[in-house]
Amino acid sequence: MSKKNVTVAICNTHTEAEQAVKELQKSGYDMKKLSIVGKDYHTEEDVVGYYNTGDRMKKWGKFGALWGAFWGILFGSAFFIIPGIGPIVAGGPLVASIVGGLEGAVAIGGLSALGAGLYSIGIPRDSVLQYETAIQSDKYLVIAHGTADDVTKAKEILDPLDKVEVAVHHA
Repeated sequence: MSKKNVTVAICNTHTEAEQAVKELQKSGYDMKKLSIVGKDYHTEEDVVGYYNTGDRMKKWGKFGALWGAFWGILFGSAFFIIPGIGPIVAGGPLVASIVGGLEGAVAIGGLSALGAGLYSIGIPRDSVLQYETAIQSDKYLVIAHGTADDVTKAKEILDPLDKVEVAVHHA
């Protein structure tokens, strides 16, 4: 079994998440190895729509500009409604892991599909619960996937950012 390495940044706002992604991109981090996940909001005042064309997903609504910018640089995108967490939007390699989590959540011990997806990319159970709680609290996760060197580089890039909690996980 190959090692799974990830750096996870918990961002309090969409602006912090956007800054984290921009810093990684500016530093040359491979955007195909980057995921983001956050809650989605549907309100009666917002007209919200989704579609996927090739590798891009478009969204209009409360955070349309934020998500639209991410879909242009991340590989893969999806919208899920996860019991206990609510509606989330995800982009990047984590999407495939969440889809796999939809099938394997029960087998992994009752984790949500998001939790099973996070666990399958190498995040320990206790941290999975921390990250699910962060999403429930309207925070965002920016996840850098890759080799041990890749995720160490990502941590070095993200650590200086204000108010962003960063952790590295090796499986």
